[in-house]
Amino acid sequence: MIKKTWSLILLLALAASCGGGDDYTYVPTPPVLPGEGSDDDEPTITDAELMDLVQEETFKYFWDFAEPNSGGAKERYHPDDPNRDSQVVTSGGTGFGLMAIIVGIERGFISRTEGVARMTTLLEFLENADRFHGAWSHWINGSTGTVIPFSPLDDGGDLVETAFLVQGLICIKEYLKNGSEEEQALAQQADDLWKGVEWDWYTQNQNTLYWHWSPNNGFSINLELKGYNEVLITYVLAAASPDFGIEKEVYTNGWASNGGIQSSNTQYGLPLLVKHVGAEQFGGPLFWAHYSYLGLNPKTLSDEYVDYWDVNVNHSKINYQYCVANPKGFEDYGEECWGLTASYSRNNDGSIGYNAHSPSNDTGIISPTAAISSIPYTPQESLKAMHYFYKNKDKLLGPAGFYDAFSPEYNFWVAEAYLAIDQGPQIIMIENHRTGLLWNLFMGNEEVQAGLVKLGF
Repeated sequence: MIKKTWSLILLLALAASCGGGDDYTYVPTPPVLPGEGSDDDEPTITDAELMDLVQEETFKYFWDFAEPNSGGAKERYHPDDPNRDSQVVTSGGTGFGLMAIIVGIERGFISRTEGVARMTTLLEFLENADRFHGAWSHWINGSTGTVIPFSPLDDGGDLVETAFLVQGLICIKEYLKNGSEEEQALAQQADDLWKGVEWDWYTQNQNTLYWHWSPNNGFSINLELKGYNEVLITYVLAAASPDFGIEKEVYTNGWASNGGIQSSNTQYGLPLLVKHVGAEQFGGPLFWAHYSYLGLNPKTLSDEYVDYWDVNVNHSKINYQYCVANPKGFEDYGEECWGLTASYSRNNDGSIGYNAHSPSNDTGIISPTAAISSIPYTPQESLKAMHYFYKNKDKLLGPAGFYDAFSPEYNFWVAEAYLAIDQGPQIIMIENHRTGLLWNLFMGNEEVQAGLVKLGF
């Protein structure tokens, strides 16, 4: 069966017309950039200044360009066409946005009062949005809270996107639980929301989790969650649920395939350790090392099969080494220009498309989120890439951070657009690299800890 992580690529490419237009237009203030006015040929900026810049500019995606009614993260934002899909809120990206708001408060991009007000709007929206046995849909109409179908059969609950959203809700709960009376009430609301997800419903009474259910189509998509890919967080949260939890057998048979998840493959002298679905030789797109680990700290995460820190470090280094080796001879690939993951892409005719870039699916497109969001695993390599992106800021830096994708191979083609699921990991993983903020919040949750113990971590 083709996994949704790959079919998603085609679905997103075909989903350009979802959502309606509105009159909301944001006129951004150009960022103040370190190194401007220098007499040097290249802009000068320190590593710390660069991380500050990337976090602050990327934060704008979730703050300045959020869907105005709900406060949720839009699926996409095209500066040259701001009304495109302007009502399409993505549930997973909104979870990333909740975590980004915490970073925004801690970094002083917004005040705590402003952040709490936005969280209040968002949680109220989520409480009243369509839910399907507790799970939210992949896409939600930001004006009405109703489901926007992601595909003809995908018009109900999306358990993986829900898990990404819940990751953010748990961080909100932990961040606000000892605050003011208003903050404590918001923390309780976040806690109640995530605990309402009926994870066990999505097993179909079998020892595995399934991705989708809808009242119109039931489990007809029938997509089982098996690793290795981006869905580990779903099993951890399902085990953590106090009222709708799964047993370890569901994890063992589902995610881990009864040990079949393990791999003996190596690349560039680095063991992959796990079988990346559809990409067992070099590993899959790098977002697999990001989405589940925005809150789930891989540094001390191992089960009976594998150490997930080693998995993610090696995955990132193999992706980097591939770009350095550059077997296809693409322009500028190397130690400073690297990073292959799912993102916007360049079609053969030069138009914008979507693709799951990886070493086994390399079309000459670099996605800044790949290297930037891997900074906990490859700090020096990621910073080199960030300096390269900054050196080319005139082409790459837009109103909400670095644009989603580019290619020096094609006359420095740039996808001047953004996706929530690519912007979110950048601000979050930089913060985890710097302070461990989101890791500490998420891992400090008592239900999360109980779930990890149940699964044998």
